[in-house]
Amino acid sequence: MIVYSTKKEDLNTLETSGFFEGWPNKPNEETLKKSIFGASSLVLAIDNEKKKLVGYITALSDNTLSAYIPFLEVLPNYQRQGIGRTLVEKMLEQLKHLYMIDLVCDKEKARFYSETGFISWHAMIKRNYDQQSGAE
Repeated sequence: MIVYSTKKEDLNTLETSGFFEGWPNKPNEETLKKSIFGASSLVLAIDNEKKKLVGYITALSDNTLSAYIPFLEVLPNYQRQGIGRTLVEKMLEQLKHLYMIDLVCDKEKARFYSETGFISWHAMIKRNYDQQSGAE
């Protein structure tokens, strides 16, 4: 059974392995937790029976006008079950008081986000792939 939580402290009791599928320089579990704890807003998807984090979404916000969603991750074995969509819906509910909610995604993910209410826009990005793992 999947349950959803907005409590950062719930992360402390969960297994968090298996994220960042396909990343050449994966962040480790400690870096994952640091990233989630640093978020302004979050929603965790938890397999309650296995005590495992199976998905999450984070946002960074000024809590006045804007928010940016840097991460939506669902473990491969839990994809195509509506977990990602539920995470987005719950995050958008948290952020509904804001003027703008932005994210950048890979082209193949654009349809998913448009189905959850986002519109395609132009974005500029810079990536430092040597820092992808989050190692200091």
